[in-house]
Amino acid sequence: MQQRGPSSPSCSTSDCFPLGTLNTAACGSETSAEPQKREPAGLFRMRPIVIFYGFYLLCFGLGVACVVCVCLWNSKWRGGFAWDGSSLQFNWHPVLMVTGLVVVYGNGAVLYRIPLTWGQNKLPWKLLHAALMLLALVLSIVGLCAVFDFHNAQKTPNLYSIHSWIGIAATALFAMQWVAGMAGFLLPCSPISLRKRLKPMHVWLGGSILTLSIAACISGINEKLFFVLKGINMTQPYSALPPEALLGNSLGVLIVAFGLVVLKILSTREWQRPDSRPEDMAYTPLLQEENE
Repeated sequence: MQQRGPSSPSCSTSDCFPLGTLNTAACGSETSAEPQKREPAGLFRMRPIVIFYGFYLLCFGLGVACVVCVCLWNSKWRGGFAWDGSSLQFNWHPVLMVTGLVVVYGNGAVLYRIPLTWGQNKLPWKLLHAALMLLALVLSIVGLCAVFDFHNAQKTPNLYSIHSWIGIAATALFAMQWVAGMAGFLLPCSPISLRKRLKPMHVWLGGSILTLSIAACISGINEKLFFVLKGINMTQPYSALPPEALLGNSLGVLIVAFGLVVLKILSTREWQRPDSRPEDMAYTPLLQEENE
């Protein structure tokens, strides 16, 4: 009777790649122990993280391009910046709104998706997320102050266009979102049951605010180009697509592309941060939080 060989050791899945749950091959076979057989599985497990960082770099590059374009537009074609109630003060409005309400906001939203943050203490990343969102909110509020102050100085009505309505709605929702996020996710008195109910709404509203912000920005760009490119005072009309119109339209396309990449990152389940805390674990206050 042929003697049975020693039993094979059990498989360990503790070192599996966190992006997605993949079925491992059966242990103990001679072929599974060969390095050339394990390489395809390793490459397959690495594919999601490689794709993520490709999208993340694209997101970062598009954000930088948006800021550069809006600054170039208002410095070269619109005369620069000031805070004196003139049109130079208005130029702060598009720069601050695009930078704050779109670029900084979008980068703060995808912060939790970075795999390097997984398996670490979540508290620093929560604080960084809150700080980036607060910076975006402050920039957008200053941008609104710039345009309201300009309109009041020029005796121009406020909040009469669809662009202004969408922009105010996005900023107001953003302010409420930040306050609710601070109260629900960072304050020590917030129970874990409240955070569980608040999280789906927080995520959905975050994507909705970004969508509203993009709509406000592209409608504002179009509105501004219609106002300044009328074909008078030695300027070409918007319909002739002069260089300023080309830059403004390109800025709008970059903003839309940035938003689509951010929404892609936020909606892909493989790139969501794994839940490192069991559901039945008791709530730990902010200052004692270790690895939520």
